[in-house]
Amino acid sequence: MIQCILFVGILLPQSLAHPGFFTSIGQMTDLIHTEKDLVTSLKDYIKAEEDKLEQIKKWAEKLDRLTSTATKDPEGFVGHPVNAFKLMKRLNTEWSELENLVLKDMSDGFISNLTIQRQYFPNDEDQIGAAKALLRLQDTYNLDTDTISKGNLPDPEHQRANGNLKYFEYIMAKEKDANQSTSNDQSDQKTTPKKKGIAVDYLPERQKYEMLCRGEGIKMTPRRQKKLFCRYHDGNRNPKFILAPAKQEDEWDKPRIIRFHDIISDAEIEIVKDLAKPRLSRATVHDPETGKLTTAQYRVSKSAWLSGYENPVVSRINMRIQDLTGLDVSTAEELQVANYGVGGQYEPHFDFARKDEPDAFKELGTGNRIATWLFYMSDVSAGGATVFPEVGASVWPKKGTAVFWYNLFASGEGDYSTRHAACPVLVGNKWVSNKWLHERGQEFRRPCTLSELE
Repeated sequence: MIQCILFVGILLPQSLAHPGFFTSIGQMTDLIHTEKDLVTSLKDYIKAEEDKLEQIKKWAEKLDRLTSTATKDPEGFVGHPVNAFKLMKRLNTEWSELENLVLKDMSDGFISNLTIQRQYFPNDEDQIGAAKALLRLQDTYNLDTDTISKGNLPDPEHQRANGNLKYFEYIMAKEKDANQSTSNDQSDQKTTPKKKGIAVDYLPERQKYEMLCRGEGIKMTPRRQKKLFCRYHDGNRNPKFILAPAKQEDEWDKPRIIRFHDIISDAEIEIVKDLAKPRLSRATVHDPETGKLTTAQYRVSKSAWLSGYENPVVSRINMRIQDLTGLDVSTAEELQVANYGVGGQYEPHFDFARKDEPDAFKELGTGNRIATWLFYMSDVSAGGATVFPEVGASVWPKKGTAVFWYNLFASGEGDYSTRHAACPVLVGNKWVSNKWLHERGQEFRRPCTLSELE
C-alpha cells in the first residue's frame, strides 16, 4: 500500500521529552528556536575545531622547516649548541604541548548544550503522530503520495483567491493513479447533480465529513440561501452595542449558525494566546464508559482553560458573549483555548450530552450544554473548517470572527443536527477559543416550549 511509504524511518532513539509536540503548532514553534540554538552551538564548535587545526598546521609547518634543515647535515646541525638545546627543548616540552593541543576536546560546549536541549526534543510518539497526520491529510484531502512527499500543498495566496474546492479539483485533475480508490470515485459521482446514484444524505458520515472538509458535499438550495442575511445586532438594545452594533451573518439555517464579524480584536487575541500558551496540554474528551477525561486519536490539539477573574480581557470577552447571546455566562464553562497540531482535527462529535450520558456534566451541576460560542483566533491557509456532516454545512476560519449555535432545542432536547467536526489543518496554524454555555440560569432568558423540537 502506497501509504506505507510515509512510515519509512519513523522511529528515532527514545528521547527524554514529554510527548505531544505534534498536537500543537504553537508549541512546535519552540522547537524551531531550539534547533536554531543548536545550529549556533554547532557552528561555534566547528570554528573552535578550525582554530585548533590552524594551530596544528602552524606547528607542522614550523617543524617541517626545522627538520628539513636539520636532516641535510645532522652532525653539523646539532654541533651548534643553540640548535642542540632547542632540539632537546622541542622533544621534551613542545611536542608534549602539541600532543595536548591535538587531544584537546573542543566539543565540550556543543555536547553540553545538546545534552541540555535533548530533554526538550520530540520523542517517538511525536514522530509517529506527525507521520499519521500526513496520512490523515492524504486521505481527507485526496492527495496522492507524490504530491504530499514533494510538499506540493496549497499556496496560501492561491488558497485565498480561489478557495479550497478549486485547488483540490486542480490536484485531483493532475492525479493519474490508476488505482484510485472506489470511495473517491463514488464521492466524485455523488457531488455531480446530473449523475444518478445514492443521495449525499445517505453517504457514510466519514465520507460526508471528508467531502465537506474539501469544500464539496451538500450545497444549500437557492431558496434557502435567500433566507440568509447579514445584519447589525445590538444585543436586544444592549447599551454597549446601540452605537456600535455587532456585525452578524447567517451561515446556516437549520441548525441556525450565526457568524459575528470583527468581534474580537488582534490585541485581545494575542493576550488570550499568551495566557494559554504556558498551560497548553493535550486536549481530552469525555469517556462515555468511565465518565473521565482521556486523550483520543480523533482529537489532535492542545488546549488550556482561562477564567474570567484572572485577566480583565477574558472577563470582558465573557461579558461580550453574554451581551450578544442573551445567555447567562455565570454557569458556563471557562474559556477553552485550543491550538491544533500537524493535521490537527476533532472528528464528528456532539457538544451536548446525550440521554445515554446522564452523568457527563453532573460534577458541574449546571445542566447540559445549551449552546456553543466559537472564536476563530487565526486565519488558516488551507483546511481547518468547522463542518456539520448531518446537514452539509461548512464554516471556514476567519480571524476575529466567532460562530454561535444552540446545541439544545428550547425544550431541552438535544439537536442532533449540530453534530460537527474540526477538519484537519492542511497548511497553517489554527487557534480557536470556545465557550460552552449551560442550561442553568437560562430559564427566563430562553424559556422552555411545549414541543420537543422547537
